[in-house]
Amino acid sequence: MAAAVAAQPGIAARAGTGKKADIPCPKPKVAPPPNRPPTPVPPPDDPVGSAIGGDALATHGLVIPAGVKQPPAVTATTWMVADLDTGEVLGGCGPHVFRTPASVQKTLLAATVIDKLDPKQQMTVVPGDLNIEPGSSAVGLLVGGKYPISTLWLGLMLNSGNDAANALARLAGGGGPDGVAKTVAAMNATARRIGAYQTHAVTPSGLDGKGQFTSAYDLALIARVAFANADFRRYVLTERAQMPAQPRLKKGGFQFQNENKLIFNYPGALGGKTGFTTVARHSYVGAAQRNGRRLVVTLLGAEARPLRGWQQGAALLDWGFSLPRDESVGKLVSPEDVAASPSPTPKPTDPAPQAATTTKRDDPPQALSLAAAGSVALVLAATPLLLLILQRRRRRPGRR
Repeated sequence: MAAAVAAQPGIAARAGTGKKADIPCPKPKVAPPPNRPPTPVPPPDDPVGSAIGGDALATHGLVIPAGVKQPPAVTATTWMVADLDTGEVLGGCGPHVFRTPASVQKTLLAATVIDKLDPKQQMTVVPGDLNIEPGSSAVGLLVGGKYPISTLWLGLMLNSGNDAANALARLAGGGGPDGVAKTVAAMNATARRIGAYQTHAVTPSGLDGKGQFTSAYDLALIARVAFANADFRRYVLTERAQMPAQPRLKKGGFQFQNENKLIFNYPGALGGKTGFTTVARHSYVGAAQRNGRRLVVTLLGAEARPLRGWQQGAALLDWGFSLPRDESVGKLVSPEDVAASPSPTPKPTDPAPQAATTTKRDDPPQALSLAAAGSVALVLAATPLLLLILQRRRRRPGRR
């Protein structure tokens, strides 16, 4: 395996840190959109959590194997390409940088509850299921309407229905008024279980909520769980579906189509999920297979011009498939790895150590307080496997 590139020769080290500056990620020259709302203030960088999967991933800039061709220029603020099967990370831009998710968070909902609900079961929509942001995406569920749960999943994944997200979350949480809250808590528990420590859900749909964040790395972990489920794979590859008529409500049925254009335009596409809010901007998770190899791409904070989110994903997938199979800059941790180690990083809603509260993105990391440093030292000393997950440099045969 070629060494990962996290800094280029000739770029000056940050003053007093000995750490080389981040490589700028390739970006197209486009004007920022007018009236773009401010980006939510993320939690401070965590030096331990940012190195999960390999210390080369702890960067806000570009990380790719040495000697490979540059990835395409995309507007996504952060992105990552990884192998769904082996877990090898092929490259990324700020893979552990906190960003808001938008509707790609629905993949976490699926990873959490898709096995808990019978797809053939009929459910009845209640008024709270339609409690979504005005003007946000909905698949058109009707209060009092009866639908199979499989239709809700199709409405969620094809049409990004926030009404379907609420209904599925309510049902998975027991069906009562606290069902959605219980499912959101379960989503956060799932994220911790699989090592997606930078993910904190506030809504089941991905509609913006205070303190709601994820990262490109975490989305790849979540996608790996979701794509392991046969029903999920079937739903996200469905091109169009039918919303059943509701005779009792005197409403006819209608057809809806998959909004993820990758499945219509990319050979070997396995499906995925689009996302957009005015705060999060465009996000995307997509997967494809080629020559027996399955790759996943995740991206956050993108603009739709000159390329839409799925097109940026397609370009990054092409780049990933062009790399030799033995290239890697890190690893997707497995739930088995995580089960042997405690969480190495606080949740986004946890109070940050005082020394880190004034750290700016482009400034060198502040020193940990003695108490915080002691806590990290105790964790690392108690769990040799965590050191293996975070710091190991895997030796692999050189390129042939």
